[in-house]
Amino acid sequence: MHLRIYEVDVPIHDTTDPDRRGLHVFTGVADSPAAALRRAHEVYDAALAAHTAGLEIPGKQPDSWGARGLRPGWQMEWPAAKADLWLNPVSWTTRSDFAL
Repeated sequence: MHLRIYEVDVPIHDTTDPDRRGLHVFTGVADSPAAALRRAHEVYDAALAAHTAGLEIPGKQPDSWGARGLRPGWQMEWPAAKADLWLNPVSWTTRSDFAL
């Protein structure tokens, strides 16, 4: 099993104004895009359950996945979620202005 950091992008929309759209982003360690999608959904469900019960949202889990917050009134569009390897935007290996 080869673990890597994945990013899961989940489209969201405001339930009172569907034209207001956004993206909820999760990151964490997984061995495949499918596993990353599953973990993102699990941590979101745990955060939603805690919020609904009036409890504190669980923090980052030992496997690095977590949900820091919820957007009440916004609907997650899980069927449209996409998972791919995470690319660090500040890494020197991904900067376009890096010159030798």
